[in-house]
Amino acid sequence: MIDTAFVAFLLVASGGNVAATAFTGPDLSGTYDCTGQDFQEGSYSGTVTLQLVRAQSVQKYGAYMFKLEAPGFGAYVGEAAAHGTTMAIRFELEDAASKDFGTGIATFTRARNGRWSFKKYYFEPEYKGGNHGFEDCVQR
Repeated sequence: MIDTAFVAFLLVASGGNVAATAFTGPDLSGTYDCTGQDFQEGSYSGTVTLQLVRAQSVQKYGAYMFKLEAPGFGAYVGEAAAHGTTMAIRFELEDAASKDFGTGIATFTRARNGRWSFKKYYFEPEYKGGNHGFEDCVQR
């Protein structure tokens, strides 16, 4: 079934040219090895997986599924929205009772070898009375 409201949005957003709405941004999908510094927990490492959701990605705006697997902590799942090489990320520990959830912002750069890396700052409003941290991640 075609969502006519979405089609109308695409027509307006593209000036009447639906083809102009095709995703043209960089595909940041992949598996990343990460190290982080968490205000409450200290140093940690993990693996981030990003998967582009092409059907929801338009022009330079990319939609992604996000997963961080951090040994000793668990898996954090969520989604991300990118504009070019800047990405907003919402994540939540699969064990919701921990209140370990938050929002991050990441900036991506591409190395000469073609691999992406990103630096992320995140904020968790409820985890242990409030928390923040930083991550550095490099694509495999």
